[in-house]
Amino acid sequence: MSKVKVFVPYGALGLNITEEAFEAGIAMKPDILSSDAGSTDSGPYYLGSGLGKYALEDVKRDLKRMILAGDQLNIPITIGSSGTCGSDVGVDTVYQLAVEICQEAGIHKKIARIYSQQNVEVMKEKFRLGKISPLAGAPEISEATFDQCDHIVALLGAEAYIEAFNNNADIIIGGRATDTAVIAAYPLMKECDPAACWHAAKTVECGGVCTSAGLLGGVFTEIDDTGFTIHCVQPGSTATPYSVSSHMIYENSNPIRLYEPGICIDISNSTYTALSDTAVRVEGTTIEYFPYNLKLEGAGAVGYQTVSMAGIRDPKIMEDPQVWIDSVSAAGVEKLTKNGIEKESYDFWLRPYGYNGVSGAPVPEDYQPNEILMMLTVTADTQELASKVAKAFNPLLLHHNIFEAKQMPSYAFIFSPPEIERGKIYEFKLHHTIKCDPLELIRFKYDDI
Repeated sequence: MSKVKVFVPYGALGLNITEEAFEAGIAMKPDILSSDAGSTDSGPYYLGSGLGKYALEDVKRDLKRMILAGDQLNIPITIGSSGTCGSDVGVDTVYQLAVEICQEAGIHKKIARIYSQQNVEVMKEKFRLGKISPLAGAPEISEATFDQCDHIVALLGAEAYIEAFNNNADIIIGGRATDTAVIAAYPLMKECDPAACWHAAKTVECGGVCTSAGLLGGVFTEIDDTGFTIHCVQPGSTATPYSVSSHMIYENSNPIRLYEPGICIDISNSTYTALSDTAVRVEGTTIEYFPYNLKLEGAGAVGYQTVSMAGIRDPKIMEDPQVWIDSVSAAGVEKLTKNGIEKESYDFWLRPYGYNGVSGAPVPEDYQPNEILMMLTVTADTQELASKVAKAFNPLLLHHNIFEAKQMPSYAFIFSPPEIERGKIYEFKLHHTIKCDPLELIRFKYDDI
């Protein structure tokens, strides 16, 4: 019977877990160490800029743990979505950290780099051939869209990692990848049940989140011919059928089906059995196969932003903050227009946190906040213009009065100066799939360290 033991210490490199949890996972003698290193959860900035989210010192700390433990046990390591966004720069950055760790420890490894950043001209040709299709909620695109992207990545499937394994890589550092492919690849190569491989990978993609440990601890899974078992590694944590099964809806719009490159798993008939307080057995997952495609993500710059924040406690304004917001908005636009700055040259919004700043939805009729944080966000084609608009709103955020019988009020800026330049901002421009062969859009590089 095929069986593979996978230890996933982190939901993302840089998050850290307790020493006790890591040592417990290693003591269970895994066959491979796997970890995701990125996501689009934090917005388009990271893909647009190509930069990583976590401090390099934190990423190196987590990667060092994995490399030293992998060397001790003589087992491989897989990393996905390197540098948060999985750009070529992200892959090379994590690779350089791996080289430093190996050299400092005096160990020798074969390291594979898998690049999934895409060439704009290749993408245009695929678009002309009708190979690119939108996912739900994707924007309409044209050939020009690809030029507007600062970075485009295709999410690696398991095949790319299997190819690196077949070339005897000890450490595989991947570009943007599906969270599950990073974990499913090795047990798939070892001929464990494919449905179990993908379902297990989905369950453990965020480390200990499928247990009560959350981000404090990693997670351990055993995958075989009929299913998989989840084990806690954080001392004192628990795993239940509920905690394990519920992870299927994390970042997944369908609680029953999960689509990955070329496949879809279905958990309609899956069973979840508590073996103990710390172990859950899963069986019965099925798999379907489809024409192969990869997801495309692209992000590009759309301007510059300046923000300003003020705290307001005026009880009259608290009776209906929207009245004050509408008045400030109108006064600001009027002032800027008189100064020769047309409304079409900038965008702005005022969000009252503590009222409805998060949702923007109407509040209950009897709801009255005690205080609010008013955030002004201005977007324009240049940083200079964004800041000029924000500064025009400065006296309004500080003193704007909508009550004729009241003396001029004063509110409280959070910082001095109140305007904070955010620099270049980005938006997602591609949320699509591309029909291709599994390795067609992927590049590999191997180094013996």
